[in-house]
Parts: sequence; structure tokens; C-alpha cells
Amino acid sequence: MRNICIGLALFLGVAEISAQKDSIYIEARLSPDKKRLSINQEMVYYNNSKHDLNTVKLLNWVSAYNKRGTSLVYRKLEDRNTDLHFAEKSELGKLLNLNIKNADQEIPVNNISDENFFLPLKEILKPGEKVKLKLQYEIQLPDKKFTGYGTSNTNVALKYFFIVPDHFDPDNISKRDYHDIEESVSFNTYWTVNFDLPVNSFIESNLQQFQMNSFKGYLDSDPEFLISQNEYPSININTEDIRTEIKFGYNLKPEEKQNLEFYLPLHLKFIKDRIGNIPERIFISDKFRAKEDFFGNNDITFWKFRFQLFTDEQKTDLDYFGIVAKKVLDESIITDKQNYHWFKNGLKSYLEIQYLKKFYPETKLLGTLPETKIFGVKPLKLFHASDVKLIERYGLTYQYIMSQNLDQKIAEKYAVLSNFNDMAISSFETGTLFNYSADKMGYENFDALVQNFIAKNTDKEVNPNDFIKDLAEKDKRTAYLSEFLQHKNRVNFKLKRFKKEGDSLTVRIQKNTLSNIPVKLETESEEGNKNEYWVETEENKKNTTISIPDFNTHKITLNNEYIFPEANYRDNFLYAKGFFSNMRKIKLKLIKDIPNPEFNEIYISPRVRFNNTYDKFLIGFNFKNQSFFDQKFLYSFTPTYSTGTGQLTGSGAVAYSFLPAESIFRSLTFGVSGSYFHYDYDLAYRKGSVYSNFNFRKNPRSTVGRSIGISYNYFERDLSPLMIANNDYDKYSLWSVGYGYNDSQSIHEKSLGVSTQWMEDFQKVTAEGFYRWEFAPRQKLSVRLFAGYFVKNNTRNNTFNYGISRVSDYSFSYNLLGQSATGGILSQQFILADGGFKSFIPGSVNKWITSVNVDTSVWKIFHVYADAGVYDNKNQSTKFIWDSGIKVRVIPDFLEIYFPVQSSLGFEPGFKDYARRIRYTLVLNLNSIINAARRGWY
Repeated sequence: MRNICIGLALFLGVAEISAQKDSIYIEARLSPDKKRLSINQEMVYYNNSKHDLNTVKLLNWVSAYNKRGTSLVYRKLEDRNTDLHFAEKSELGKLLNLNIKNADQEIPVNNISDENFFLPLKEILKPGEKVKLKLQYEIQLPDKKFTGYGTSNTNVALKYFFIVPDHFDPDNISKRDYHDIEESVSFNTYWTVNFDLPVNSFIESNLQQFQMNSFKGYLDSDPEFLISQNEYPSININTEDIRTEIKFGYNLKPEEKQNLEFYLPLHLKFIKDRIGNIPERIFISDKFRAKEDFFGNNDITFWKFRFQLFTDEQKTDLDYFGIVAKKVLDESIITDKQNYHWFKNGLKSYLEIQYLKKFYPETKLLGTLPETKIFGVKPLKLFHASDVKLIERYGLTYQYIMSQNLDQKIAEKYAVLSNFNDMAISSFETGTLFNYSADKMGYENFDALVQNFIAKNTDKEVNPNDFIKDLAEKDKRTAYLSEFLQHKNRVNFKLKRFKKEGDSLTVRIQKNTLSNIPVKLETESEEGNKNEYWVETEENKKNTTISIPDFNTHKITLNNEYIFPEANYRDNFLYAKGFFSNMRKIKLKLIKDIPNPEFNEIYISPRVRFNNTYDKFLIGFNFKNQSFFDQKFLYSFTPTYSTGTGQLTGSGAVAYSFLPAESIFRSLTFGVSGSYFHYDYDLAYRKGSVYSNFNFRKNPRSTVGRSIGISYNYFERDLSPLMIANNDYDKYSLWSVGYGYNDSQSIHEKSLGVSTQWMEDFQKVTAEGFYRWEFAPRQKLSVRLFAGYFVKNNTRNNTFNYGISRVSDYSFSYNLLGQSATGGILSQQFILADGGFKSFIPGSVNKWITSVNVDTSVWKIFHVYADAGVYDNKNQSTKFIWDSGIKVRVIPDFLEIYFPVQSSLGFEPGFKDYARRIRYTLVLNLNSIINAARRGWY
């Protein structure tokens, strides 16, 4: 009897615990056209908060697709994706109708287009109590092209469309909108879902199927379903300790499936040994595969050529290890992705690093590409990139984004992480830190800690900060991590000097932080023998001295192979022998490359470019220290030979940038530059500049940039006899101060610039605003406003005047092909500056001018434009001018042709010299093209 009572008590206890989990029962019918879903739903919701509830929040995320202005639409625009913004009504997703009841009493919903429903309850719901809700609703499914979920011609993917509670907000007080970031919100739920599907339909899910079109089971992630007319493949893994079915939401090629049947058991065994748990069922959707595959192992295609970096087997291995690792982590750990994205992302990268260490320890970042022969030689062998190991990609990626000061703190909210930082910071930097800690404390100890943390938090929402605390308790030398995650860090270790004392080396190490972060020191002999030492640094002390054995040491290295996210690896190397003892070597290179921090690299590259009609082609060499990564100190010198004049010309610049990690400024750059070229036949100019630029901090996901520029420029010009007779300027100095605001977002692009410029004879104030509206896909309307005013103007001629249709390039800052051309095709080049008129309206402005330039799409590459303005010159009456015409955008923003039609001059196509009135823009700036292509990535 006593045993029966104990058993009954245990049963009731388990039943009570189980009862605290929500349950959702769904009957769903998909319409024959696969665009509508009719749902009958019953939900048992428990108050798992510590407070009484008088409302229940439900998420209606299909409404994120319903209209412009939602968080989802805005996020897509940040990614330069306008599909949802311009979607047809039939492509949108929305809730068509809704009925909610509690105990047969209808609960009113004010607006069914809201993403969050706050439902009033008739009675207070106390902690631990439950409420049963019945819902009837119909959904219009969105087009699948927007997020990968919705309907398409081939299949229907369902996720985040059912109305569910937000388990990350047990108090039911905060709104949570849909951002398409793959966050789990309805975890800790038992699901039963029955579908009524059109004939000849197949359905797959991450839920267990118990009969045809019916699924049930407990999930710690959100349910997803894939409905199609084809049955997709699956692979069953049956090994000694793993019984897992892997379902795919896409077709596999026969060779790919064969490779997976070999690799997947190895992947699961490797992952289980480190995290301790493998789910019985894994569902991989096409979207999940695209998001989580291995970045950087794809073939390179160029024109008709295809260069393979890795074999098909290697690509399958690398891709699916990361995919499966992330899927297992998603099914094993419950975290709020908005706040703790870094935990599972970091563990995924940690597992990848371990996998590469074991199976790809010497594999290169570029795979077999450096072995490719062109005309019998291997040109990529000239690059340091050909020697970089695949495993170094984690540290290098962080170095790349950090060098631009566009990185973000690891603990940043996920919604404001840039796409690149999602990988570089959330995944790679965190994974590097986990690996660094594991290397120090022992990989077995770290893996055991991960396993225990996952096991004790099974089916529970976890706070990853607790894991960081557990890690610090296990090894106090990892205590710095809790603070490290909360900031953009610029930790740097530096090898100061070494001294040989008998059979030992005394090495002095300096760090720029007061935290006691350990550092890994490595010595290498000329024969290649290596020895490793972990150096403990002290808290509140920046200098550490260590004595190590001298085993014929040739080189000393700190944190080799980018194993720690340092700010600067260039001071982590010292040579113990030879001329460069206690120094870094100098290395000359021909082409820009991934930097080798072991050397002071100087890039020498031949240059041939067309400058203008006077210098014609410039032939020379460029000497600089800028690699693929930005550096604080930069120099560039380009001596050239001018084929047009037969003289030596050239330019040079030196600049230093301060990149404060956490400041109102992203960068503060100070520099000097100089140049010597020709601006007319046999007339040269010399320009010397001292400048500073202050770029304000920006959210890397944001398209907004703000800056202040200050410069002093000194000019000397050779003058022709006529210019001397007209008392033209041969020497002058210009001061300039300006503020710029730029927002390059999709749909509504805008910018504003305000500046002042002065010298002894004049001072002018200028303002320019620009707005471009994409009113239909690839159809835009742009408006530019310009205003210029001379505060003082005592100049001797019109050199410094505002231009109406032509700019006076007295500062030699525009890329004019014919600087002084007054006729011919070179004089027809158009620069959108000053008045911005396309028709050749004569004259310039020495007092004030205002103008507006309008441009709009008509059909494909054809636009129409119109300009209007008012200007005033000294001792003359105010004049109104205008023009209009057709613009052909051959290459948008880079090569465009203007055909004037009607203006204040008259009907221009009727003029005999009409061909000379046609204008064009030509921008030969590769950086502009690259910056335009980078938008939306970071």
C-alpha cells in the first residue's frame, strides 16, 4: 500500500509538471490553389509567469506580410530587397478572418492586421493556472519568395503562420514583431496538427508523423511543414548509439545523397561526443541549408571558366557539418535569439573549428585553387592568401570587419546586427573565444561543461550568461568573458622584446587591457620544431615577463593563426636570430593581398590609367601599404610618366585614422596629400592638402552615414600668356569645412551637404540636398536642390564662381577628362554640381544661385529630366532659367547620356549644332562600384 501511494504521488507530480506545458491542437485545410489555409485551433495556455495575468498575448505573424511599413518590410529594405515592398495584393499574406472563444465566450480583437493580439480575459489567470482558447481563422499565404515561407508553384512552406503565444514573454506585456530571423517563440509546446490537403500532395515536418497528413509531438522549436507534389528524400542513421532520421525539404542529387550517407553518421557522432545529445528527427529546409552552409567553399565562376576550390565530397562534408550542427543545437537549446543569438552561433563555430582541426588541419582557405596553372605557372602562389589555412577564416573574418570599425559587440540585439556581423561577430568571434577557452582549460573539460549545461536545462529556456558563469567557475582565467561580450573590444597583445640569458629566453609581453586574459606563446626553430606555452597575465597589470627554454629558437609568436580576436596581430611576431632580431621583416609584394602580419608589407603595383586629354595615359608604379584590410596608418605614392606631356607626374598621400571602438565617432582621419598633373596643354598644377575627416558612429545595419570634413589646400598653376595678361590666379589657398549626411536606403534615398569655403578674396556658403524615390521596381524619381551664396566676393575673375551648366574645377577635385576644354566631346562631359543644368546655358554666378534638378524614369533605361533655377550676379538683374530633356542610363550612375529638348534657350533639337549640346556623365571609379555592390551586406 505504501508503494502504491508513493507511485501515485510520483505520477501526480509528473502529471503536474507536464501540465505546465502548453498544448496546441490544429485542424488545417489547404485550399486547392494552395493560397489559403483554413484553421480550427484549440490551445491550452499556462501562466508560467510570477504574476497574475488579465491578458494573453498571441502572435499573428502572417500580418507582417500584409502591408508596407511592417518590421519585416523594413528589414528587407535594409537588405536592399524590395520584393515585399512592391508586392501585388495577391502575393501578400494576411489574416482574412478570426474568431476566438474562451469557454464559449467570444473574445473581441480590435484589429486582425496587428502582429500582436492582447486578449482580455474574463477572469484573472493566476501563476500555474491555465486557460483554454478556441480559434477559427483563415490565412492568405504570402508568396514564398519573400522569406522562404509561404506558397509557390512547386511547394508550400509553413512556419510562423499559426497564431501562437510568445513564450519568451510570459508576462504578456511586450510586442514582438516578425523580422525573419528564425527565432523560436512557441517552444515547450505539445503539438497535434492534422492537415486536409489537395490530392496528390505530400507533406514533411520536423514533427513526428503518426498517420497520413497528421503529426504530433513535443517541440522545443517552432513547427514547420513542407507540402509539395513530390516526396523529398530522407536518410536514416542507425549506428551504435545514434538513431536519427534526417528529412530534407528539397531534392538531392544521387551523388550528393551518397556522400551524405557516408558523412552524416560521422557528423552526428562528432557532435554527440561534444554536446551529448542528438534528436531522433532532424528536418532541413532549403532555407535553413542556404543560411547555415559553409561560407566560402563555393566554386568561382568567371565568364565561361569555373574554378573549383574543393571537391564535391569536401563541399558536402563542410556544408552539412555546419547545417547539422546548428540544427542539433536549435533542437537542444532554448534561447531568446534576439538577446542570446551568440550562444548557439558560437557553439556552432566552435564545433566547426574542432572539425577542421581534426579533418582539415592543413587545408588552405582557397582550397586547391592556388594549384591552378595558367600558361604553366601557378599565379596564386604569389599571394599570401594561398598560404592561409581554412581554419584561420574565423579570426580573419573578424579582423576584416574590425579593421573598418564596423564590428558590433557580441551581446548586441540580433535585430540590429548587420548581415556580415551575424557571421563575423555572433558566430565567428564567439566561436573563436569558446575555442580559445577550451584550448586553455582542456577541450574535454570544455565539452563536459557544455554537455552538463545542456543536460540540466533540457526543455527549459536558458540564459547563456549562466554558462559563462559556469565556465568562469571551472576556470577562473575565463572570467573576462562576461565583460568581454558586452563591448566592442580592442584587446591587443604585443611582443615587446626578448633577451637571451644562457639557455633561456626572457620575453616581455605587453597588453592594453587590465583584464587577466591568458595569451598563448609559441616558439619555432629553424627546423620547424614548435613549442607552446600559456602565459598567465595579471589583473591590473599590463606588462608580463616570462622565461622559457631556448630550443634554438628562430621565431617567437603570440596567438598564432588568429586564435584570439585581437585588434592588431602585426606586433605578435619577433625573430630571435639574424639581422631582424627583435624586429619584423620587410616584404615587397606586387599585388594587393590578405595581409601577412608577420611582415611589414609594401605593395608595388604597375599603374596605367587615362587621366585627361592633356596627360593622356599615365604609366608608373604605386607604392602603398594597404592590403585587403584597412589599416590605421596608410601611405600611397604613385610616380607616373605622362604620355601626353612626356613629363614625370604623380601623387602621394599619408594618413592616420583613429578608430575608437565605442565613441560618437567611427573614425577620425588626419592626412596630407600632394599631386602634380596637367590641366591644359603644357600647363601643370601642383596641389598640396592637409585634411581631417570625422565620420560619426553608425549602426552597421543602418544606411545612414554622417561626417564632418576640414581641409586646407594650396595650389600652384602654370599660366598661359593670356592668363597672365588677364591677371589670373597662379597661387591660391582654400580652406573648406563641410558636413555631410547620407542615407542610401532602398525606396527613399536621401543626402544633405552643407559647406563653406574661403580664401583671401572670397567666402561662399553652399547647401545641397538630394532625394531619390523608387516608386516602382527599378523606376525612380530624383530631386536635387542646390543653393549657393557668396558672403564675400572680391575675386579678379570668374574662376571661383558657381557654375550653371559647367563647373569650374579650381580645386581639381572632379574627374574631368578635359579640364580646360571649351569645345569638342570632352567639353560635353557633365558633372552634377553647382546649378546642375544639362543644357549649355552660358555664364556663371558671382552672387547667389538656387536650382532644382528633377529626374524620373519613363521606360527601362530612358528617363526625362527638368532643371529650373534663379540666380543673381553683381550689377545685373535676377534671372530665371530652365531646361528639360531625355536621359539614357547606359550604366546607372556611371555612364549616362543627356539629350536636351526644350530650355530657356529654345527648342534645342532644332539647333544646327545639336550634336554638340548632348551631354554625358562618365565615372571611372572602381570604389564607387564596389561600395554600391556592398549595400545591404554591412
